[in-house]
Amino acid sequence: MESLRWVLASQSPRRQSLLRVFGRPFVVHPAHVEEHLPAYTARPAALGKRLAYAKAQAVAPCYDDALIIAADTLVIVDGRVLGKPADESEAFEMLRLLAGRTHTVITALCLLARQGGATTHCVFDAPRTRVAFRPLSDECIRWYIGTGEPFDKAGAYGIQEYGALLIDKVQGCYFNVVGLPLATLAKRLEQLGAWRPTPSTSA
Repeated sequence: MESLRWVLASQSPRRQSLLRVFGRPFVVHPAHVEEHLPAYTARPAALGKRLAYAKAQAVAPCYDDALIIAADTLVIVDGRVLGKPADESEAFEMLRLLAGRTHTVITALCLLARQGGATTHCVFDAPRTRVAFRPLSDECIRWYIGTGEPFDKAGAYGIQEYGALLIDKVQGCYFNVVGLPLATLAKRLEQLGAWRPTPSTSA
């Protein structure tokens, strides 16, 4: 399976940047799956896996021989699912909800292998990270919204840029919050025999 071409079913520049650390070329093929997120969920990991699988399935028919890597990031607070804000008002509401509290971020993975035009393997994972926001004033929230950063991100923030100034503590994988849990992905790729660390793939 190590010879299979990798396909990233995402147009996220953050996921593309993270996937490059494996030292393997890959094709970017956005899934364009319309997401219908419930307002609340008691099973966020199952929801994330279902969404990641839908992305992988949308891309799969385009490739006879490939390893398709799909991911979906969810921000959960008290069972409420926070997607990408539609406007400034919704972004403010989300950030006010997160301020001074701890929430859960799940990035679900689906690794779908295609060989000879058929799906031969499908592996899932959904690691969790706990993120604690510091207390935020309305002025700080408005400043952050003014950066334009919240609008393409679940939960209305990105941990790796201006959003780092909002966060007090991270428990778990940092890259899970960015959008691609690298250690979990490496483990699953090794289990599939799709990647192994060699001098040619190390920095």
